[in-house]
Amino acid sequence: MRIKDVPQDPGILDDYGREICYAVDQNGNYSLAQSIGWDPKNVANRQAWQAIEKKIDKAREDILDGKLSPIGFYMVCNQMDVRLLAQYMGLYRWQVKRHLKPAVFKKIKVNVLEKYAALFNVSVDELKSLPDKPAMDCPSSP
Repeated sequence: MRIKDVPQDPGILDDYGREICYAVDQNGNYSLAQSIGWDPKNVANRQAWQAIEKKIDKAREDILDGKLSPIGFYMVCNQMDVRLLAQYMGLYRWQVKRHLKPAVFKKIKVNVLEKYAALFNVSVDELKSLPDKPAMDCPSSP
């Protein structure tokens, strides 16, 4: 594709910058070109974020129903699974799974809560409660 043909279809990247892709310049050489997106990618990104929003809403419901600790909400907001969260925390997976249980969460030591809070970029008080924010206002959402 030539630089002049690089798609510039508005989409999810509008507020976040531009995407870099390779295109052929007027001399026939590959060079970098900026794009704000193209329709097929925009559709895929919207569908992916809708799926993430559903997971966030499910985590919120589970917390309100007493089935999940607030760590689960922040884990989903940051698009992590138990394995990844355990790696970042320097814990075993079984420990993170236990911390996802509300009864165990209430007993977690302050230093461990502080480590979770730092990882999720929230305060310990925010970590202990469910945010009032809608799904797209998660700390990590675009």
